Amino acid sequence: MRPRDEAKIEVIHAETVRLVAEHGFDGLSMHKLAKAAGVSAATLYIYFKDREDLIEQVGVASMRRLVEASLAGFEPEMSLAEGLRVQWHNRSRYILAHPHELQFLEALRFSRFESAVMDRQQSAFREVMRPFLHGAVARGELQPMEPEVFWSLAFAPLYQLLKFHLNKAGFMRRPFRFTETHFEQSLAAVLRALTPPAVSNDGAGKGDF
Repeated sequence: MRPRDEAKIEVIHAETVRLVAEHGFDGLSMHKLAKAAGVSAATLYIYFKDREDLIEQVGVASMRRLVEASLAGFEPEMSLAEGLRVQWHNRSRYILAHPHELQFLEALRFSRFESAVMDRQQSAFREVMRPFLHGAVARGELQPMEPEVFWSLAFAPLYQLLKFHLNKAGFMRRPFRFTETHFEQSLAAVLRALTPPAVSNDGAGKGDF
């Protein structure tokens, strides 16, 4: 059996991400990818069964890289504020260094490939985040909410700012560059939105995540 050429596979992955980021899934064909990656179309079929298998494998690898980068230095025992700060820094650095990855994953999220990729994706992120969120709720740092609401509040603002930065244009096409000030203002607002309201003598705002 021919050994896997990991360097060649890495180029194929990178070109797949770039082509989808720039042209969408409709702009990705095996012929176009082979030309961009400097390999023959036959070589692609050594490593990938077909175009769908290619997209799913690249999707799984991209999500794994983002998760690994996001969790560097992160511990589930951290406070909500500390844990989010670590992940915001990690995600910002990774996405700014790999802008096509964000566009590729955004395209993947709203495509028919998303469920297949999620099925093949390891659950490392969920396994780490679950005790982190339960701990934050138990300490009264986080109000109970649906996971989709938490994600929308906790991470979507950062992603929108990064998209403004990568597009070099913000609201109403104003020139925009993501700075440490934007980072701190946004993270502070997110933490205020996630924190339980300071009311209750009767335990309101407590509960399971």
